[in-house]
Amino acid sequence: MSTSVALSLLGIGLVVIVALAYYAVTLHKEVGRREIFRRNEDRRARDNALENLELVASSLVQEQVDVTEGCWRCKVLLELLDSSLLERSEFRVFVEVYEQTRHLHTHDARKQLTARQRFDEDRHRLEVEDRYRQQVLEAAKSVLDFRARYPESLT
Repeated sequence: MSTSVALSLLGIGLVVIVALAYYAVTLHKEVGRREIFRRNEDRRARDNALENLELVASSLVQEQVDVTEGCWRCKVLLELLDSSLLERSEFRVFVEVYEQTRHLHTHDARKQLTARQRFDEDRHRLEVEDRYRQQVLEAAKSVLDFRARYPESLT
């Protein structure tokens, strides 16, 4: 092989290596940018869930929302924050009420029920709400305490 061919191949090889290195650096920066974006989105989602949790719990304490609806919402929001929160004794009532009322129809499905079926579902819902009302109100107060001490309250 002649010297000029070898130098040409060496030059082409160097250009390819420099181009690949530039591409690798660009990809590395993009991964970092996306990771920062993801962390910011996670933080915003957590902050939003905490804010909504506080609003729902306050509404429960002030009895501005049905016990069943408040329990469902608190359960979902606590689950979004950390599903292990629902294992805490002070929040367990949200799961209990959810489990006993999750079969109830809502929205359009409820509209499809006969008047008798709606009455039966309402009766069941009210029985569950009466049975758990005090526990739910205490749990809602615990949620407000949890929120006030967040993030230390996670431990």
